[in-house]
Amino acid sequence: MLICPQCQLENPNTNKFCQGCGTSLTSKVCAECGTNVELSEKRCPNCGTETGTVWWAIISEAREYKEQGENSPLTTHPSLPVGAYLDQQQRYQLLEPLIFAAESTVNAEAQVRVLDCQPFQLSLLEATSVNAVIGMDIPAIAKTYIALKSNYSQVPAIHDAWQQGQQVVLVADRSDWQELNKLWHDEKTTPLQILHWLYDTVQLWAALEPWHCRQSLLELSNLRVDEDGKVGLQRLYPEPEAGKALTVQDLGQVWQRLFQESQRTKFGSLVELLADLQAGNVQTTDDLRSRLKAIAQEFQTDFTSTSDLQPVSLPAGGSEAIAVTLNNSATPTSQMNEPQDSLMRSDELPTLVLPLQLVSLEDAGCTDVGSQRHHNEDFFGIETAIHRLEFPNSQAIQARGLYILCDGMGGHAGGEVASTLAVKTLQQYFQTHWQTHQLPTKESIREAVLLANQAIYDLNQQDGRSGVGRMGTTLVLVLLQNTQVAVAHVGDSRLYRLSRKQGLEQVTLDHEVGQREILRGVEPAIAYSRPDAYQLTQALGPRDENFVNPDVQFLELSEDTLLILVSDGLSDNDLIEHHWHTHLEPLLTSEASLQHGVSRLIDLANQYNGHDNITAVLVRAKVSPKPEQ
Repeated sequence: MLICPQCQLENPNTNKFCQGCGTSLTSKVCAECGTNVELSEKRCPNCGTETGTVWWAIISEAREYKEQGENSPLTTHPSLPVGAYLDQQQRYQLLEPLIFAAESTVNAEAQVRVLDCQPFQLSLLEATSVNAVIGMDIPAIAKTYIALKSNYSQVPAIHDAWQQGQQVVLVADRSDWQELNKLWHDEKTTPLQILHWLYDTVQLWAALEPWHCRQSLLELSNLRVDEDGKVGLQRLYPEPEAGKALTVQDLGQVWQRLFQESQRTKFGSLVELLADLQAGNVQTTDDLRSRLKAIAQEFQTDFTSTSDLQPVSLPAGGSEAIAVTLNNSATPTSQMNEPQDSLMRSDELPTLVLPLQLVSLEDAGCTDVGSQRHHNEDFFGIETAIHRLEFPNSQAIQARGLYILCDGMGGHAGGEVASTLAVKTLQQYFQTHWQTHQLPTKESIREAVLLANQAIYDLNQQDGRSGVGRMGTTLVLVLLQNTQVAVAHVGDSRLYRLSRKQGLEQVTLDHEVGQREILRGVEPAIAYSRPDAYQLTQALGPRDENFVNPDVQFLELSEDTLLILVSDGLSDNDLIEHHWHTHLEPLLTSEASLQHGVSRLIDLANQYNGHDNITAVLVRAKVSPKPEQ
């Protein structure tokens, strides 16, 4: 089965073009120069941009003794040259020579990068349900990858696995990630960043303990850092079946090696912690967490003693200082029924009072007519301006983003006119009324919304429209200035926000009869049993400004966040609430394509709703603590 990279439609293996959208299933388009590149090519022949899909292959097999006797030398395994195929189907082509390690061990192993010459083809694991995978004849380590991959991005995702003489596991290629050891040497790396990394390794240690893969943290070359500054693993290493059981002292020795090899000076109470680890005075991960909390408190004390920032809670409106959890990755939940008691809970982590800065801002939008409508009355607009900053110890951006989504009503030549007019009116307003480095005031934002309402209202009056023939539109509006966000809405188009620590949250409340009754104290079941429960109480255009009261609120980004603007064609039937784990949460990772993600959302809405136009705008904002002054 071939999965179209554009619309995600399943196609027969014999198809050369997607039967849904016509996209080629035999080549890729180079994002840099637009050249069609064969799937078997790693790079674009025109501009050299890497276009191929590459996996990290881990191959192992048991070595056999010669017949002369038990002490005879081990047989050697043949190597394969660059360009040879790893599998009989000739899908995975070697980008490097396959050479097994020469050590005299019972198991021979090799690691190599391979080019996927059939990237649109579902792999065996992708085409198989989780329950079926458990009973499959695949390497045992592959099942560990499967169990961890859903909620644990620090472990590379598995792509395929099989065993036919050799045991082969293909995982995401992280060979281009920065090595932790090298970053530890970097003079630009701050003590705060090192403290983050220590917490990352403790979290990994606790998570991998039930799976007997803590050896993965003892190989320095296996410790990598992603673009967001978080420690991850290039691969999993199972613990030796025989020998001394691993303890947190072994993790402490890794920390000691990092300091010794980099010749960095240990700081604060970390000196005492490392000594206690070496002496065996710290026995459990809970002890280790407790000690690291104390060190985090030192950072907080040092920071607040030299700054006018004070510790605060995090209400929805934001504040001058942010409480930053040192690691806010979600606790993984296994689908394999393995023990999880040792996993690190996010509420056990310490917090630091630190100001944040924006380090990345990306967005994508898409609208679709749906499966039952003949024309599209939705409209959206995206405007961003990004100024990149670079300092000796960090990088940041100064950014401004204007995101508008409207769901029109009034029939053909009505709804789409209203939604388009609203978007363009708001864009023109903020071009002249948002020229400082601060968000517009609440009064200014309300003025902009009322101006859009007046523009549509005047057109209704001019055309003599009446009753249901009067055109109008809903509105959800987001303004972003660095880590500050303003939100305004009218009607039932929604804004959601998603973060690893807080999960999914609906930011706006629909302006409809059912929600109005709930706010008056009526039970939700009763409120939405009314025949007019979903009738809008507000919209732009049908009536004058005396009947429009936009809700305006202000938010602050306290962690990496995904903002999701949607029309009701996507939010109906609690579609977002039911599917955010599969369709939104993966998009928090920088590696994930927002454009691909928004297309998947549209496809999901067409599958489960489809009765209305469907529109979504996604905004991914990533933040990090400002470097110490």
